[in-house]
Amino acid sequence: MEESAANKTKQNTFLKLKDYAVSGEDFELKVNPQYGFLETIPQPSVEALPNYYKSEDYISHTNSKRNLFEKAYHIVRRISLKKKLNVINSFSKDTNNLLDIGCGTGNFLQMAQNNNWTVFGIEPNEQARNIANKKTNNAVFNIEQLLQFHEHTFDVITLWHVLEHLPNLENHIKQFKKLLKPNGVLIIAVPNYTSFDASYYKHFWAAYDVPRHLWHFNKTAISKLVSKQSMEVIKIKPMLFDAFYVSLLSEKYKNGKMNFIKGFCIGLLSNLKAINTKAYSSLIYVIKNSK
Repeated sequence: MEESAANKTKQNTFLKLKDYAVSGEDFELKVNPQYGFLETIPQPSVEALPNYYKSEDYISHTNSKRNLFEKAYHIVRRISLKKKLNVINSFSKDTNNLLDIGCGTGNFLQMAQNNNWTVFGIEPNEQARNIANKKTNNAVFNIEQLLQFHEHTFDVITLWHVLEHLPNLENHIKQFKKLLKPNGVLIIAVPNYTSFDASYYKHFWAAYDVPRHLWHFNKTAISKLVSKQSMEVIKIKPMLFDAFYVSLLSEKYKNGKMNFIKGFCIGLLSNLKAINTKAYSSLIYVIKNSK
């Protein structure tokens, strides 16, 4: 996102933290005055950003099951995949053209393809893309393909924990708008920095995941972003498992090891508090395109 230097100086520092997963480097989160989301400062260049994903622990890019945590991740993922499928099936039409951006190893696309969706995926990581293509009959492409699709092609576009990774945020939202059919649906899942687990773990909260996460959203920010492109948030749904997953990782960052009991308790408490506040650890935004 391009901003003037004057506007940058008006941003307030929300939190100082570091990259616990890969580099150990220090970053700040600053409040964007226009939209209300948090920005990771400094942001790596587009050329340098891939270096921050070079970790065997980045399990969305692999199918590894090396330990109890990774095995649990894959079990939960299977359950989550069915829930995601239910979300898109509620918008099923005659054509059922689906684009999943940041599709990782392609498990969601594979499930959608097996349920009568015509699928396309975008995945910049070569290793993950190769795995995904074996599952989807070569339906997954590098990010350059995003500019090659015809306008108004897709009934549904999904980004499952991907929007926070994308540079040039406003330009991407504009592109998604162009690719959606009239009355098509954009589905975005992102962490919610106003959740209880975020406030509890503060700079250790794993879902900040700087600098891979360039932006950190709340409900107001998402609504403002999409409304600028004549799209509207019509439904918000929780991702209940994320509170447990994120809390476990946060315990590792905070204490040097995973405390399964403590992580589970904080995740459970976060979900219980969110029954009233609706501030779940991660949220799915269902966004309707205008005609």
